[in-house]
Amino acid sequence: MKNIFILLSLCFLISPAISQDHNVDEVAIIAVLDDFHDAAAKADKDRYLGHFTENGVFIGTDEWERWPLMPEFTEYVAGRFEKGGWSYHSEMKKIAFSKGGNVAWFDETSISNRNDSRFRGSGVLEKVNGTWKVAQYVLSVLVYNEVARDVGKIIAAEKEKREK
Repeated sequence: MKNIFILLSLCFLISPAISQDHNVDEVAIIAVLDDFHDAAAKADKDRYLGHFTENGVFIGTDEWERWPLMPEFTEYVAGRFEKGGWSYHSEMKKIAFSKGGNVAWFDETSISNRNDSRFRGSGVLEKVNGTWKVAQYVLSVLVYNEVARDVGKIIAAEKEKREK
């Protein structure tokens, strides 16, 4: 019994050292993404935009929404945040890293907001002067495969209305 305890203790001491390569960066990226969403929920424009790289891009759910950070997205965020922010809560994140470790890509699933829609956030982060920054964030509406055809018809009808 004593040998098992010693073996388990050694495993707990060694396992963090073995998995250190990306653990610190994963924790940092999760903190950045969580703070990014918190800043949006609290309509904190400077904190929210501060999470982007200088040439960051936000891609929204509408087909025309491709927002370069400056100046269009900054103006959009300022206007939206005057009315209150938006709230997305991520329930699960998956993160992967480039070989050099200075670029990471992620996806967040089961993001929900006030109108009960379900979203997926995905994107790319870049390590800039030791700090992880969002280079691209893509927000997508989740659609179950079983209803995708019906949703497609609704979108086609809306597009036709907008083009008139």
